[in-house]
Amino acid sequence: MQSVEGHTPSDRRPTVARRSLLTGGAVVAASLAGQSLVGSSARGATAGTELSVGRVDITPTAGAFLAGYGVDVPRRSTGTAAALFARCTILWSAGVPHVIVTADVLGFARGLHRAIRSQVLSLGVASENFALTATHTHNGPVLTDKLDPFIAYAMTSAQQAEVRAYSDQLAARIAHLVGATLAGPRTACTLDYQVVSQHFSYNREGLPYVEADVPVLTARTPGGEPRAVLFSYGCHPVTAGSQTMFDPDYPGDAAARIEQATGAFAQFLLGPAGDQDPVGGRGWAQRELRGTELAQAVTTAALRPGRPVAGPTTTHYREVSLPLDVTPTADNLRRVSACYTARAANTGLPGYHRRHARQMISQIEAGTFATSIPVPVQSWRFSGNPDLQLLLAGGEIVSGYAVYFRARHGTSSRLLFAGYANEVPAYLPSDELPRRSSTYAGGIDSDFPGIAGGSMTVYGWLGHLRGKPTATSPDGAEQILIGAIEAALTAAPTPRLTSRAGGTRWS
Repeated sequence: MQSVEGHTPSDRRPTVARRSLLTGGAVVAASLAGQSLVGSSARGATAGTELSVGRVDITPTAGAFLAGYGVDVPRRSTGTAAALFARCTILWSAGVPHVIVTADVLGFARGLHRAIRSQVLSLGVASENFALTATHTHNGPVLTDKLDPFIAYAMTSAQQAEVRAYSDQLAARIAHLVGATLAGPRTACTLDYQVVSQHFSYNREGLPYVEADVPVLTARTPGGEPRAVLFSYGCHPVTAGSQTMFDPDYPGDAAARIEQATGAFAQFLLGPAGDQDPVGGRGWAQRELRGTELAQAVTTAALRPGRPVAGPTTTHYREVSLPLDVTPTADNLRRVSACYTARAANTGLPGYHRRHARQMISQIEAGTFATSIPVPVQSWRFSGNPDLQLLLAGGEIVSGYAVYFRARHGTSSRLLFAGYANEVPAYLPSDELPRRSSTYAGGIDSDFPGIAGGSMTVYGWLGHLRGKPTATSPDGAEQILIGAIEAALTAAPTPRLTSRAGGTRWS
């Protein structure tokens, strides 16, 4: 999230006009041209696995604000390098829809996620069967709440009103996309899964974990042609650097190349990228290089059969509360306020540190600060030999969690581990990080390591997440999160109903 120097976008031609809304049904018809499509009139009798896909352009107009880097002057866009999309894949298992939406945005805060989830659930989709994810592009639109628009971007009240208006429009567009895709055509499909690799990530926190796995879940026609590809990789989408034009970074570039090469619909899930950055420089050329490399690996996989899976057969959604290292006694809060007063006066610090300090002083005085962070955890199980589990964790989760759970649940061949799902309230560090005196992902700075620093400043929390410094200490965020993820991965099947006659409601 830290401010970086941008690159002059001399090799991009800006596109400034807002593109028209593409409904899910129209895109399904285009993506699956020539295939036998099952319409809504037949839905009451369908069985097996079926596929529906859709997308909608969510690119703001030129002049809207760009998210992703802490700045003292908000970045206003001058145009569009490549369109931003919300993409929707629906897997119908025994007539029940399982919906994954991915949007080219930095992340969804709790309020916006809940607004979208509420609208989607009103369409008849079960909560455990709906997943909302962000590709985490750092040249997407500013959204409400997280990152905090004032702290991270120094936005005025009037500018924040623009952000709220766009966020409300985005929620409505995503809900409309899901509704249109639900009502649109379906095609019978088979599913298969495989894991390939890429190697342009490195661990920016200096930990030994480096993401290399690229999981690929492919939906095919009964004849074996790829019709949708869900692919993942754990690397921060910052290859383009800080720009003045909207752009989906390497995930969007890869998706476009996969679609061009295969004719299939492509959708990206960001893996555990909280501590993973791309190697090399920043700029448009680097963004295209990494998009090309990832697309080539995924395309090769999509054009050959993987291990057959079916489903989802079991789905689960829960939320877990992770404790902040905050002691809310009067004496301690006075000491914390004094630390923030000193930080607010330190002009040698980045502007977002000082704005955060002022906000925290106000929260302490008003008693409105939080002492914990809610994080959604979601899992889908696909049957196979062996089974496949899709784990969708909220937040900017670091790669150590994926390493731990892959070891417990059969490596990436059996566990597709994705982050940035449903809500992105903060970085989610493993215990190696809170034990340090300074760590960006761990939310700690060396000037006052007892209060929030690093990433926790732009996310707007009073303290960093609580660790477990000794074996006898109370469980911290890592242990609580591990327990919630393990419970999600081992959850018993949820009873469900097949679609009602006419296909208008599902449970």
